[in-house]
Amino acid sequence: MMSANATVVAVDAIASRILTLRGQRVIVDTDLATLYGVPTKRLNEQVRRNAERFPADFMFALSQEEWDALRSQSATLKTGRGQHRKYLPYAFTEHGAIMAATVLNSPRAVEVSIYVVRAFVQLRELLAGHKELAKRLNELETRMERKLMTQDQAIAGILNAIRQLMAPPPAQKKRPIGFVTGEK
Repeated sequence: MMSANATVVAVDAIASRILTLRGQRVIVDTDLATLYGVPTKRLNEQVRRNAERFPADFMFALSQEEWDALRSQSATLKTGRGQHRKYLPYAFTEHGAIMAATVLNSPRAVEVSIYVVRAFVQLRELLAGHKELAKRLNELETRMERKLMTQDQAIAGILNAIRQLMAPPPAQKKRPIGFVTGEK
């Protein structure tokens, strides 16, 4: 059994391998195989043999464009003879990663699957925290805009009053000086 500190490190190490593809949190087959302590070839072999356990929402094959983008981001391609992949990799969702542990049926896979689930949950909670923060920020922004609108109206009223005070009074008809008769 791992200590609490080691658990946090393990979960953080797994969480760093989780990516967002097609709007879902996934882990690529090479990373999952490494975590479960089996070759990628064996993991994919077991997945193909148990295809009925892996519906589309558990696992999907990456497109060439997605794979090229991942390779350029993380430099996953090794150099040397025989180091290139023939087939496009699979991406496993949280449920797919757990199902992969059950079809591998190795003690390490079962043990590590617990940490994989914790990593997915940790990311989900982190995302929920960001959504709550974004919501509160939007509310604050709306309140500030309302306050600014009322203050802008008050300032506009003050400026109008100042302009009225600065404007010269309307010209009044001046009375003539001296004795004036009422004719004219």
